[in-house]
Amino acid sequence: MDEYRRHYLIPWSVQEREDPVLVVSRAEGVYFYDREGRRYLDFLSQLFHCHLGHGHPRVVRALQEQAAKLACLSPIFLTQERAELSRRLAAKLPGDLNRVFYVNSGSEADDIAFTLARLITKRPKIFAKYRSYHGTTYSTLGVAGDPRRIAVEPGPPGCVRFYDPYCYRCDFDKTYPDCNLFCADALERQLQMENPATVAAIVVEPFTGAAGGFPVPDGYLRRLREICDRYGILLIADEVITGFGRTGAWFGVDHEGVVPDLMVLAKGLTAGYAPLGAVALREPLAREWESRMLPLGSTFAPHPLACAAALACLQEYEERRLVEHARALGEILAQQLRDLARRHRCVGDVRSKGLLACLELVSDPVRKTPLVPPNTDSLLPLQIRRQAWQEGIHVFVRNHLILLAPPLIIEPAHIEEAMSKLDRVLAWVDEQLPLG
Repeated sequence: MDEYRRHYLIPWSVQEREDPVLVVSRAEGVYFYDREGRRYLDFLSQLFHCHLGHGHPRVVRALQEQAAKLACLSPIFLTQERAELSRRLAAKLPGDLNRVFYVNSGSEADDIAFTLARLITKRPKIFAKYRSYHGTTYSTLGVAGDPRRIAVEPGPPGCVRFYDPYCYRCDFDKTYPDCNLFCADALERQLQMENPATVAAIVVEPFTGAAGGFPVPDGYLRRLREICDRYGILLIADEVITGFGRTGAWFGVDHEGVVPDLMVLAKGLTAGYAPLGAVALREPLAREWESRMLPLGSTFAPHPLACAAALACLQEYEERRLVEHARALGEILAQQLRDLARRHRCVGDVRSKGLLACLELVSDPVRKTPLVPPNTDSLLPLQIRRQAWQEGIHVFVRNHLILLAPPLIIEPAHIEEAMSKLDRVLAWVDEQLPLG
């Protein structure tokens, strides 16, 4: 056992497989360094959240100043920072999403969103995609379709899953756009079979993250909005990963101009500099709690330091026009990923939106056979991740997916560096494929 992990449990891991543990000593900008001084290009923003890179002076200064002024406060009190952050968020959120409930993480925020939806509608069921991940609590693991749910099954009652708009592997053997979003029609039929009067909400990620790495096709969110309106079902947008410029828009739903009933936020809200999550509600839904007790809360949220960090992040996003920057750099990244994929038979598909991208790996590009099928215990993803570390790049590797989410501050030279490193990683993967 590595001495560094002797007293530490590593999340989402078979502990002994992590030896030797990568021990990080410092970080700056888009790079971090291990204990031997080796440098890594952070092309994942740590875990989709370090939007501004490491050691950002404005955010660090905001934390220092807030800590000296007020570093601990009950959530029942207001401060200028809490009020200002809520006002600034309401100004950025789409439509009439203008009331915010704070927690400490994306998992908690999704959990709270599911609870709020059930309290508001007085209905028990939450619909979620089979390829989805909404957090690590009992409730959120149980709702999502991600294979990690198996560890907590049977999950909480009221969880219903539906097939995804996954165009590369359409579960209905259709082709977009000729399919006319057949998957949305199938979802509506499933709702009818479940009795829509029992369904509180449908939750969806505008770009599915760790559970698939794909954006919803154009028109899908609008169709989903129509279905929800038809049956009085709340639409929850899980923007934990996609929020705050990640996809080249402030929020993933902005690409289609859709206003969800609840929006779940975290990660980019503070760019990882302090723990903070939030659920934004449309004004009519928030009024529910004006004359009725809101039975939810969290001791540490919104923590004064987290509020200070979030305000500094919002200011940086706006002044440096980082959302527009992410959109422009995303076009460069998408083109270079397509060029890279053409050189490697292990890459079956390339998907991206802004600075969120996925390489889907296959063992047979003709049959689209996943490199590691779902619910399969394989060492290969860990080996690919270690190959990437050897090349000096940090990416997300899970099953047959490599996900990329660099900080919003990257420049074209960083993309060139990443492509060079990924080229060698994919060449190694090609060597592992059967001949033919």
